[in-house]
Amino acid sequence: MVKPQTQSLNVLAAGSLRKALSPHLTQFSQQFGINIHVQFGPAGLLREQIERGATWDLFASANLQHPQKLQEQGLAQSIMPFLRNRLCLTVRRICMNSESDSWLELLTNTQLSIGTSTPGSDPSGDYTWQLFDRVEALRPHAGESLKQRARQLVGGIDSLQVPANEIASGWIIQQGLADIFVGYAHYAQWLRNNQTVAVVNIPDTDNVFATYALALRDESARPLAEYLLSPRLQQQFINAGFSAC
Repeated sequence: MVKPQTQSLNVLAAGSLRKALSPHLTQFSQQFGINIHVQFGPAGLLREQIERGATWDLFASANLQHPQKLQEQGLAQSIMPFLRNRLCLTVRRICMNSESDSWLELLTNTQLSIGTSTPGSDPSGDYTWQLFDRVEALRPHAGESLKQRARQLVGGIDSLQVPANEIASGWIIQQGLADIFVGYAHYAQWLRNNQTVAVVNIPDTDNVFATYALALRDESARPLAEYLLSPRLQQQFINAGFSAC
């Protein structure tokens, strides 16, 4: 990796990366003496900030589409696939008949309220809508019903503000805002000690997989991107619940 030639870097990153990415940015900063200013948020809203002229050097998006759009507009020089993720359900434990309840039975139980992120503003919401399309293929009318029933609780401009030390899915359920939340599977490890909720996996054959990507404004952020893509760091992201591209 080439030694950075800059004194500071501005990083915009998907909120789902906060816990896994933050310590690595700190390590990079300490190792190379580079000040890193980072802002986490819904990737769609961060992309819009860049389009409006926000200062940035590296954008870590929870999908490929937002970096690609920046590149098409001439705002990003290059794009690098970064990580992969998948969806799961976080469910209020008392709403489950048994630990063997399937993801499909839970989602299509009209007695249970559904919470999601916001499509368009947050890739998690986009992936969730894709999952609802798969439900529609399995059970006609059920997927469209989910789109009507779902409450878009986070990831939008005017969404709820989840406390910084909380996992959104667990907090939303504990606040009584939903019985089920559809979100990223890497959060499961952070919910293990939460006795209020259970995490229900979605089989790979039915799941929707997320590809995260890094967008570089110019070459100044390439050393940081290469650092994050190094085998050692990739293994640490895998340990944090993601998978490699």
